[in-house]
Amino acid sequence: MRAALEEAPVAPRLVDDAMAVVSELVTNAVVHAGTEISLDWCLEDGGTFLVEVGDRHPARPPRDATAGEPSYDTLEYGRGLRLVGALAESWGVTYRTGAKSVWARLPPGGSEPRAGGGARDALEVAEVLAPQSQRTDSDRDWLGRGALSFLAEASDLLAGQLDENLVTALTGQLIVPRLADWCAVWLEDEASVRGGSYDGPARVWHASENRIEELRRTLEKEPPQPGDGFGFGPSPYPWPGSALDAQGADGTALAYRLVAGGRPLGTLVIGRCGLARFPDEITGLVEDLGRRVALAIGAARQYARQATISAVLQRGLLPGAVAEIPGMSSALVYEPCDKSGPSGDFYDLFPAGDGRWCFAIGDVQGKGPEAAVVIGLARPWLRLLAREGYRVADVLDRLNQLLLDDATEAADAAARALVAVDGRGEGPQTRFLSLLYGELVPHDGGVRCTLASAGHPLPLVLGPDGTVRTAARPQTLLGVVEDETYTSETLDLGPGDSLLCVTDGVTERRCGPHQFDDADGLAAALASCAGLTADEIAERIRHLVHTFGESPPEDDLALLVLQAG
Repeated sequence: MRAALEEAPVAPRLVDDAMAVVSELVTNAVVHAGTEISLDWCLEDGGTFLVEVGDRHPARPPRDATAGEPSYDTLEYGRGLRLVGALAESWGVTYRTGAKSVWARLPPGGSEPRAGGGARDALEVAEVLAPQSQRTDSDRDWLGRGALSFLAEASDLLAGQLDENLVTALTGQLIVPRLADWCAVWLEDEASVRGGSYDGPARVWHASENRIEELRRTLEKEPPQPGDGFGFGPSPYPWPGSALDAQGADGTALAYRLVAGGRPLGTLVIGRCGLARFPDEITGLVEDLGRRVALAIGAARQYARQATISAVLQRGLLPGAVAEIPGMSSALVYEPCDKSGPSGDFYDLFPAGDGRWCFAIGDVQGKGPEAAVVIGLARPWLRLLAREGYRVADVLDRLNQLLLDDATEAADAAARALVAVDGRGEGPQTRFLSLLYGELVPHDGGVRCTLASAGHPLPLVLGPDGTVRTAARPQTLLGVVEDETYTSETLDLGPGDSLLCVTDGVTERRCGPHQFDDADGLAAALASCAGLTADEIAERIRHLVHTFGESPPEDDLALLVLQAG
């Protein structure tokens, strides 16, 4: 790298600064992350030097390259990054899922020369690397220059985190070692109605990793008591000197209640060795940080509750198993786009008695609780009507009327009110249902199939010779027209014939201005599946849909293949 930089038209000072920064970042990653690392650097337009060093251990914060464990008198932890901060015009840490990277940007001419030059520069760099014997003074200096920036970056880092464990891990990284030698977080048990109990052991961080387990055991013997009152500001916490070495025998610790929306969520404790009390600047900053941490934990728990409710709803809206039909094989692909809420797509395949099996694949306009209401009505009614002996067209007639009656509107309004509680309600909207519904009767020569499409993509039949034909005609969406009369069509599926049923997540899959089914794209894709089994057809269509566009599908995807034996 040095040779490449020296050949480039850059200032010699930039070369030296760049090598120092790269050396610190690489050593930091190798020694303390302990994983494979990546190094990327470039000279931007104008001569600015940019370097980024990545590792695969996001749970560990950036640390100094100095070997050995940090002591309390001389805080080795983070010196390399102070050097980076002194030489770079800007630097930072980027956290990603399963990885993190530390980056730095150096100005074109290198770091600015100080008055007096030469020896004075060396002295100031040495000061950056020197032990921080008077941490309170350096705290006030750092707080004066960077507290607001620290809070802004902390807010960005915590915002949008949907896992409370990740929120607490980030909290530890933000506090240790800049604001405290160690910290711990206890989270309260959500299942406890009145509060007052924690959901497990403390999450503990220490500037010296070999102290963490002993510190955790000591803190667990005397956890902070949540109490009934929320209070304001920090409270003294007993110093856990027995968990620290002789240099950490004395110190001070403070406990902060984590409260969001009037609800207690946990307790944050910070500790620092060798101080009789924390500086006011630190206590105020940690209090501000604690409010942001509490909001992030509250948001993560709200997301977890919604995800759990959605998973329960989804399990109730879909069949536990797909029925096996004599003389036929079946294959299903079901991929909801949004894993956080009930999908608008649904399917079913079930025995209806008297040697009949029925199948359905549908799509509700919209998603979430409103879609769940419609699916929660449609699927059991389909089964009930089929088992009562109603034929295909009659089932659609009655389901259409059901979707239009007052009971459905009332249930839909209740779902909208539930959504509006968290501010995401969209106002009154009628929910329509597109549905492909059919009945299968196996016989000696194959399978007789009677089906009807209500506003749904039409099914396709693939013959053993590769020919593809449409198996139904379009009709009106369910839930739109009062007293609509539906009709059905019957066809015979001979040995080797395959019936493909899809939702519009397949036909309307986009790649720029184009859709997957443009120019009969779905029929062409199905024709290429001649000779394949039902499972192989389903997988090939799924693969073709996914690879049709560069980005992942933006709609729910469902397809059902029924193949006569």
